[in-house]
Amino acid sequence: MATIVTERISRVFISLQQIRQVPQMLTEAAPSMPGTVRDTEVPYYFRERYVCTGYRPLNQNWRYYLLSMFQRHNETLNIWTHLLAFLVFLVKLRQLAETVDFVEDQHSWPLLILVLSSLIYSAFSVAAHLLGGKSELCHHCFFFLDYVGVAQYQYGSAVVHFYYAVDDGLHRNLQGIFMPAATVLSCLSCLGCCYGKYCNHSLPSWVRKVCQVVPSALAYIWDSSPVAIRLFSWSSSDPAIVYHFSQVAFFLSCAFFFTVPLLEGCFPGRCDFVGQSHQMFHVFLSCCTLCQIQASHLDYVSRRELYSHLHEAGDAALFVGLYVVTLVACALIVVFMLRKVKKCM
Repeated sequence: MATIVTERISRVFISLQQIRQVPQMLTEAAPSMPGTVRDTEVPYYFRERYVCTGYRPLNQNWRYYLLSMFQRHNETLNIWTHLLAFLVFLVKLRQLAETVDFVEDQHSWPLLILVLSSLIYSAFSVAAHLLGGKSELCHHCFFFLDYVGVAQYQYGSAVVHFYYAVDDGLHRNLQGIFMPAATVLSCLSCLGCCYGKYCNHSLPSWVRKVCQVVPSALAYIWDSSPVAIRLFSWSSSDPAIVYHFSQVAFFLSCAFFFTVPLLEGCFPGRCDFVGQSHQMFHVFLSCCTLCQIQASHLDYVSRRELYSHLHEAGDAALFVGLYVVTLVACALIVVFMLRKVKKCM
């Protein structure tokens, strides 16, 4: 017994020693890391409205951009908000896997798609904000990847809403149409975002926002229609209704902060590191996703008799197939847009 305790104490001691070495490693790396620069020292397509300082210099080695997640710059909080969200979603998946049979129960597959799509969009967002500042090509590459993450998350939202939250009337009217339309709208959202980023060279910033916001808004309206109908006929006995209300409120908040540079517009240059609207967008989107996962899980548990009656045996497998189609189509869109970017370089 004493030997086991001694071994565990020694392991803890070794772990603590390794943790203590992290600040030293960062300190040794810091002298080789350039400081941040002003907006006038980076190409205009890297600049964000009303953000004047905190830009990382271009064309550094990959080590610099990876270690920059511990550096103070105008993307630091954008990185950490979605990195923490990714870890929370990962913990949520582990918790769900303890009670939900994601392998044998096909009715659980839409819920799995939602959680996986949440992990993917948060991971792709971290990669874009962490590594997108290396060069023009990397900027487009990683942010196009970010838009793929957004598009496939839109599909994940659609599938859980249509599978678990839909009522009998809407399902009867849109059966066979809803999910294919959700796939098309997700791909259009990816295309619109990529095209807006591509046109950032020649068109005003508001045009980019229109290209990004309009397809995404159409996708959200369509994907959330089952939830909207559910909210209009809400019942206090519905265990998921509070989370559905919360996810809509959080989404409207993040949509506002995505389109309106509120604080940095009111205080130019004072929100370069903390207080940017995009940081608030990340926080509200993560909260929206967490409420959405919780609502979908509660619907999965409490509405099983209804959705088992509405959906045929092969519907879940079909929706998984459409998810794969969405991913492939978005990947092809990115390849197409990257070719256009390379021609302009």
